[in-house]
Amino acid sequence: MTTRVLVAGDHFVRNDLFIDALRAEAPDGGLEFAEITLPWPVEPFGRVAEVDEASGTEDELIEALRGAEICVTQMAPLTRRILDASPGLRLFGVARGGPVNANLDAAADHGVAVCHAPGRNAGATAEHTLGLILAAVRRIPQTHADLRAGHWRGDHYRYDDVGVELDGATAGVVGCGAVGRRVARMLAALGARVLVHDPYLDDLGDLTGLAEPVPLDELLAQARIVTLHARATPETAGMIGAAQLAAMPPGSIIVNCARGSLLDYDAVCDAAESGHLFAAAFDVFPEEPVPAASRLLTVPNIVVTPHLAGASRQTAANAARIIARDVGRHLRGEPLVHRAGP
Repeated sequence: MTTRVLVAGDHFVRNDLFIDALRAEAPDGGLEFAEITLPWPVEPFGRVAEVDEASGTEDELIEALRGAEICVTQMAPLTRRILDASPGLRLFGVARGGPVNANLDAAADHGVAVCHAPGRNAGATAEHTLGLILAAVRRIPQTHADLRAGHWRGDHYRYDDVGVELDGATAGVVGCGAVGRRVARMLAALGARVLVHDPYLDDLGDLTGLAEPVPLDELLAQARIVTLHARATPETAGMIGAAQLAAMPPGSIIVNCARGSLLDYDAVCDAAESGHLFAAAFDVFPEEPVPAASRLLTVPNIVVTPHLAGASRQTAANAARIIARDVGRHLRGEPLVHRAGP
């Protein structure tokens, strides 16, 4: 007996990565594959019906899911309409940290399990975060652009223009999940004193002796470098605003590689223009792509990258493997490890 699987990859988590990982979980060849390739990231993701950050259309998925029991994807939408039209579907695997492109309540109503891939991009995002910290502290993007334009900015050697070293600095990590933990370890390895804030943190675990858990207001008051790694929830929306930025020491930097909703970006621009912040660095934004008129693109000492922190080959392979393992559990009748929703 074969199980039909729709592989709805894209140009990052490709179909061949999914299929290779799935074959490793089902070496007896009991899987029959159908494939579609979604246009992300060549075309930006967006809202599809009631779900966010999706690629493709409801009609495309409805047609492709005919006869499928399992779908593995990164960006395909799972809406109530798609579920209504796919009575044979039993498992929908979303190869990303959070299944925002799946209607979890509707899936539960239809008896469809949804799994996801937490931690898939933790290594890549942590490394990108460290790169942004160093880029912001040492003005690397700005001085690179100046030099290529023919300007030798030796004036940045003035005492008032130079940043701090990580060795001996106090750094604050807000959110201590898979990414935040890695960033904390990296900063500690570079000699920083590391403070962490996470209201759900019960045990430092591998950060014992490397980091100190503190309330958020204490972290902001002491850290010269603050990096955000909390999930986007109603509780974390706007958690860093003008008041929190004002509480940071003069000459601090703030970095966000998590979600744009965590931070008031206009307040950051104000603090950077006033000189209260030495610099800021962002990979995520409240609106993506960033509008051409955004202050983030013109205020000095703000480093920006286009939501690429998780973009590594290891991330794509990890995502496919994590989802394939839960597909294997589904096929064997075992509980899913990364099940989402009710």
